[in-house]
Amino acid sequence: MPRSSIKIAVVGDVHDLWQPIEDRLALHTLQVDLVLFVGDFGNEAIEVVEAIANLDLPKAVILGNHDAWYSAVDPYSKSPNKKQCPYDRTKEDRVQRQLDLLGESHVGYSWIDFPEFNLSVVGARPFSWGSSKWKKKFFYRDRFQVNSFAESTQRITASVSNAKHDNVIFLGHNGPSGLGEEEYSICGKDWKPIGGDYGDPDFAEAIAKTYQMGKSVPLATFGHMHHHLRLNKDRRREAIATNDMGTIFFNSALTPRIVQTNDGYYRNFSIVTLEAGQVSQISIVWLDALLKVINEDILFVAERQQKE
Repeated sequence: MPRSSIKIAVVGDVHDLWQPIEDRLALHTLQVDLVLFVGDFGNEAIEVVEAIANLDLPKAVILGNHDAWYSAVDPYSKSPNKKQCPYDRTKEDRVQRQLDLLGESHVGYSWIDFPEFNLSVVGARPFSWGSSKWKKKFFYRDRFQVNSFAESTQRITASVSNAKHDNVIFLGHNGPSGLGEEEYSICGKDWKPIGGDYGDPDFAEAIAKTYQMGKSVPLATFGHMHHHLRLNKDRRREAIATNDMGTIFFNSALTPRIVQTNDGYYRNFSIVTLEAGQVSQISIVWLDALLKVINEDILFVAERQQKE
């Protein structure tokens, strides 16, 4: 029988801050059932991705823009990334290497069915840079034969159609558009000129089409837009948004995810609890070097839970 209560760890943007032994032990200590990774493991950081691929827990992964930091540079671009590439791209394909390492656990333009949880995890567009402009056109054309937001939406919704379960969790690197235009909005632009919706239109359209299929979307989680605002130190980015369809949108990009102090290392995970197919609570937990939870910041509690 599928479990009625599921404990999910969402790992925000890693940016090279992953300790394979300690983080694995931490996840087991937290007794999570499923781990979701929103990408940005490093600038095409093969060793980090390999460690994630070897994690012995049920998982789903999507790669972020930093995971194609050099490979996605357009041929005619003058981006410094093109000159700074630390390896010979004519001899190595590190994007494909990451995809090969992750195998079926990578859900970008794909999905994984978890019958033990009675849900499917569907990936949005992988390697997303965000915004309403179609970026990295050569990269998406050559890697995925995708040339526009409309074609991208079709790829995502095809995965939804193929997924076996009617309860769908969406996993993206960047979030969907339509969730606010302030700099502190969950996908808001926090660099000059400040403000504007930097969400992905294809992601938003795919979610809308999923509703039309009669499927439920309790959670859409992602990262990319860090919680710490670049030009405003007085507040943080909103991490939670909701809509009328009952979907909880969660930005997990609390960076850095591992910090070092005189007392040792501290690491964070986001914990999402599902009860009967719906999100009941979302929190961010910090663990110390002994893997003891030293702080829990509760970001969301379902109304029914509050009444209880």
